[in-house]
Amino acid sequence: MTTNDVTGNSRADALHTIDVEAAVGSRVHRRWPVVLRLLAENVLRTASPDVRDEAIADLCRWLDGRSSTAEIPFTPGRLMMHDTTSTPALVDIAAMRDVVASRGGDPTTLSPVLPVEISVDHSLAVEAFAQRGAAEINLRHDMRRNAERYRFLAWAERAMNTVHVNRPGTGIMHTINLEQLATVVTTETRDGTHWAVPDMMLGTDSHTPMVNGLGVLAWGIGGLEAQSVMFGLPTTLRIPDVVGVRLIGTLGPGVTGTDLALTVTHRLREVGVTGEFVEFFGPGVSMLGVGTRSVVANMAPEYGATTGYFPIDHQVVRYLADTGRTPSHCEFVEAAARRMGLWFDPDATPEYTRQITVDLGAVETSVAGPRRPQDLMPLSAVATTVRSSGSGRGERSYPIAIASITSCTNTSDPRLLVAAGLLARRARERGLTVPPQVKTSLAPGSPAAASLLQRAELVHDLSAVGFNIVGFGCATCIGNSGELTQPMREAAAEGTRTPVAVLSGNRNFPGRVHPDLELGLLMSPPLVIAYALAGDASIDLTTEPLGTDSDGRPVALQELWPSDEDIDQALFLAREPRSVVDDFAAASAHPAWDVIDAPTGPLFPWEAASTALRPSPFAQPEFARSAWGSFSAHPLLVVGDDVTTDHISPAGAIPRDSVAADYLVDRGVPRGDLNVFASRRGNWEVMLRGAFHNRNVRNRLAPDAPTAHTVHAPTDEVVPLMVAAQRYADAGDSVVIVAGERYGMGSSRDWAAKVVRLLGVRAVLARSFERIHRTNLIGVGVLPIVISGELADALDSCTAEDRIGIEVTSDDLTRRVATVTVRKHDGTTITGRAALALETTQDERLLACGGVIPFILGVND
Repeated sequence: MTTNDVTGNSRADALHTIDVEAAVGSRVHRRWPVVLRLLAENVLRTASPDVRDEAIADLCRWLDGRSSTAEIPFTPGRLMMHDTTSTPALVDIAAMRDVVASRGGDPTTLSPVLPVEISVDHSLAVEAFAQRGAAEINLRHDMRRNAERYRFLAWAERAMNTVHVNRPGTGIMHTINLEQLATVVTTETRDGTHWAVPDMMLGTDSHTPMVNGLGVLAWGIGGLEAQSVMFGLPTTLRIPDVVGVRLIGTLGPGVTGTDLALTVTHRLREVGVTGEFVEFFGPGVSMLGVGTRSVVANMAPEYGATTGYFPIDHQVVRYLADTGRTPSHCEFVEAAARRMGLWFDPDATPEYTRQITVDLGAVETSVAGPRRPQDLMPLSAVATTVRSSGSGRGERSYPIAIASITSCTNTSDPRLLVAAGLLARRARERGLTVPPQVKTSLAPGSPAAASLLQRAELVHDLSAVGFNIVGFGCATCIGNSGELTQPMREAAAEGTRTPVAVLSGNRNFPGRVHPDLELGLLMSPPLVIAYALAGDASIDLTTEPLGTDSDGRPVALQELWPSDEDIDQALFLAREPRSVVDDFAAASAHPAWDVIDAPTGPLFPWEAASTALRPSPFAQPEFARSAWGSFSAHPLLVVGDDVTTDHISPAGAIPRDSVAADYLVDRGVPRGDLNVFASRRGNWEVMLRGAFHNRNVRNRLAPDAPTAHTVHAPTDEVVPLMVAAQRYADAGDSVVIVAGERYGMGSSRDWAAKVVRLLGVRAVLARSFERIHRTNLIGVGVLPIVISGELADALDSCTAEDRIGIEVTSDDLTRRVATVTVRKHDGTTITGRAALALETTQDERLLACGGVIPFILGVND
């Protein structure tokens, strides 16, 4: 293994680096995309010699066809989780510790072997809004409602010294990663030798690639895959196809990073990049700051990719300085990146599997929706699109119900927040106000954003139009939007209006933002304020006024839109790098957290009466079931395309009329204070009862049945999914799910796989799977099978009386295929071969033993 020494002005001692170019040759190194250089560095530095040599040879051979089916190991330096993925993962670990202790083993051996940062950001709900002190009120509700779960996280932090919890109110995990945790290049010591190494990490959230905008290679994984990473088990991935996006030109006046991100999302969904790495290159990259790059990188799961990587350059070093990193660290990053061959060259033309060109100058003000983030339209088309998508009748039939500047996607970019503030200032000067039915909110990614707006003197302007800060968390973006306003509820009850959400987030799937909202529009923060002022999504803001001022004059959008020069000036005046560090430190000094009475000791003391935490059933022996073999199954659900993890996994507020609500009320929880499903992710009983409880999921077995119901074939009864699943299990019958394209798109929620496993599902047969959900299914021992052609058509038309046979032999496993037989109730039989959606031998090992947890327990034995 060849090494180099690197000495920056900030380093008195020489640091070794892996010399990838010397290991593979300058010709190969020059032709590789930067992401493959990073993967090669990781292999050379962390893999054992026998694995290392073969993996490097496979990486070199990638250039032969710019694609590969070979596997390589990957070892991240750190792991990030948020509270709603870490809680079930840590509940699993606590349950596994119980099992190890019951066998006479040492439970402390089940502790993460790499640093795990947890961010408590997914539980904040927007209850108080459009008022001073809203953030403090919402944080108090958060701490009260989630006290038991936070007590558990505090125990985990004490019981496992590699786990650190970032307190509620410190920000969204991806913003914290950008502003506080990411080093771009870091150091490590091995056998007394000091190394400079690229900062590479994984996160249990699909938007982990946001930090790709800072030159940090990272991607999202499910909580189940994270458990294997935590314990140092082999992490393998197929050498990825890499799609190059060549950027040219510059963004035009008034065009935002959001507009670019939505345009890239649309283009790449058209190309099809599911599971692939995306890398941005070309001269246009240098024209984009890290804030804009991070908005584009954040949307990687929306365009279906594993990553959306921007290499390291002067913009990265500038961002590090602007967020309070020391001058010596900034110098070190540049020196090390240059020495390791990772410094960006705008004139370089690496070889990619495929490539497209995006002219930044052709990007226009855009909106996505109203049901998918890839459905791009110019601002001028919004009104027509909305009218054709809903069922509203009469004047103002598409009122804005929610207008939210939310999510890390846009609030981590100071330029976008300042633009929103300047638009609010001009609206305030003209005397414009937001109609009373609109629920407004501003939830920045970190407290530093609030300080920035304060220094720019924009806080009062935003407050004047209802955009008070409601807290520092994901909030509306993940469905924690709280109740709609009373006027909106009354208007919606009339049945003649279709309420619409406008938000600066990343997803607008029906029901995601709020269960009663079918239509959602994604847009930049200043546009969110403009639509809030208009109060109506069916207004064409390019030709119609969004309101009248205090003198009765119409106000056009272009009159309020800030110029790039105005934004630049405000940012210059508000710049204070040290504030980013100090604000985070102040928020981390959380008195309410510090007084939590958390238990101590290696085992967690479960409470039988708890409605938030229950020992994980996945650690029990009956869950160690191999996916291989032959079986005949009933279809439990047959669904169409674009079923997301929001549809599968319980999310948002717990409906008062649901079986999950009944379970909680029976245990003493007031029906009016059920909280959100995120607060119950440590209780499998609640999560099971919320499976597929989304009114947008249409079960073709019983299309007119209530939500989350199906037909129980032996009795022909329409019953809740859980009831049907239990009846099949009691009879010893297997069940499967049939789905269409892009099954499991959206968030990384491991409960979308866990509830499927708890329903007894042995396989999911879909036309295609999204990457993270596919790995989560494997992680719980559920077989993902890709269907097509006549076989897929036969499965699409399944009835409850049909039976589905699946056979996977040892030879099939080698070829990664399964034999699927559909036995229709009329006696017709269709048999075909279908691909197993497996990518690595690690996938095979996990399915052979029933998933990640049985695998970990087996290794621990």
